[in-house]
Amino acid sequence: MGAYILKRLLLVIPTLLGIMIVNFALIQFVPGGPIEQIIAQLEGGGDVFEGISGGGSEIIDEGGDSVASRGLPQEFLDELQVEFNFSRIVCEAGYLGEPDLRADECSPVPIPAFERFFLMMWDYMRFDFGESYFRSVSVVDLVLEKMPVSITLGLWSTVIAYMVSIPLGIKKAVRDGSSFDTWTSAAIIVGYAIPGFLFAILLIVLFASNNCFRFPYLSDFLRDNAVLWWMYDYNPTCVRLFPLRGLTSSDFDTLSTWGQIKDYFHHIALPVLASTISAFATLTLLTKNSFLDEIKKQYVITAKAKGLSEGRVLYGHVFRNAMLIVISGFPALFIGVFFGGSLIIETLFSLDGLGRLGFEATLQRDYPVMFGTLFAFSLMGLVVGILTDITYVLIDPRIDFEKRG
Repeated sequence: MGAYILKRLLLVIPTLLGIMIVNFALIQFVPGGPIEQIIAQLEGGGDVFEGISGGGSEIIDEGGDSVASRGLPQEFLDELQVEFNFSRIVCEAGYLGEPDLRADECSPVPIPAFERFFLMMWDYMRFDFGESYFRSVSVVDLVLEKMPVSITLGLWSTVIAYMVSIPLGIKKAVRDGSSFDTWTSAAIIVGYAIPGFLFAILLIVLFASNNCFRFPYLSDFLRDNAVLWWMYDYNPTCVRLFPLRGLTSSDFDTLSTWGQIKDYFHHIALPVLASTISAFATLTLLTKNSFLDEIKKQYVITAKAKGLSEGRVLYGHVFRNAMLIVISGFPALFIGVFFGGSLIIETLFSLDGLGRLGFEATLQRDYPVMFGTLFAFSLMGLVVGILTDITYVLIDPRIDFEKRG
């Protein structure tokens, strides 16, 4: 197992390098860049992508003229190029002072794309992700600031999906073909067919909007109930069961420990449910089919013939073998919800997480944030894949990756 893990760890480096090369190359062909974003902001808008070449190193308009002709001094644009590492300052041989664009002997020279890439990767290998172009905050601090939201959505969505889907899938396998199996399959397929963002909007309308249904008597009941009073949001004609935005309330720091726990779960209930709904179908059916395959095998029939109870057979013999294929889906489910699947949910519920951070960085062409988060998340995804293989061995020691690979 040790040799296999070492081999997988060594493969992380070329895999990660390949991911970064492909994405860096694509950026060179995408219109616009961080400098063009700044120019558009300073000049009061306009289509920042119109007539601009990719990669951010060219500042040419549709007619082929420098954008300096639009009113911005070329010296300012040169300083931006140097600040964003698209150019370097090169001075004549006889110049003895510090490199300075204001000196007649010094001028900006564009840095080739391949050189910029290798300089970037050298910093990333040392986990130096630089500073955001537009926020003046290091990428690491920015990611740590947004991490709680994504951890909340990713962790709780994954935990809930597994807690519900695995027992449900086992029960469906045991009662295969029954009415219970039929109507639960219909329910989870409908849940899978509903887009997450549409389900999120429905939850907001029903449970988090002051313009929802009018229940004056229910509102009074919640207000006067000693247990459910925290659901009450004063409005004589409408009930808001859950908050509409944020991860916590504005007075979170002043609450007691128990009050903070309730406030936290009160805020995350709807976004977590919206993130989880589509995961139930795949995981439940995967669990069911995996258990069905194992139940039909000879060793299960033999165990039942020896007089073992159904629970002992399922959880003492079948469970370990059947769960292997279920565990294999864990990295994809967790990484998908944690990194990519939360953008729309975060936007709808006004949560400032990694999904929105990556989306905004892409629109702004904030390259340090884009590539820094891509590098970190790709690395984490590859490591999670290795941890999954280790989990295989812990569950079933008969698996030997060294002989297979």
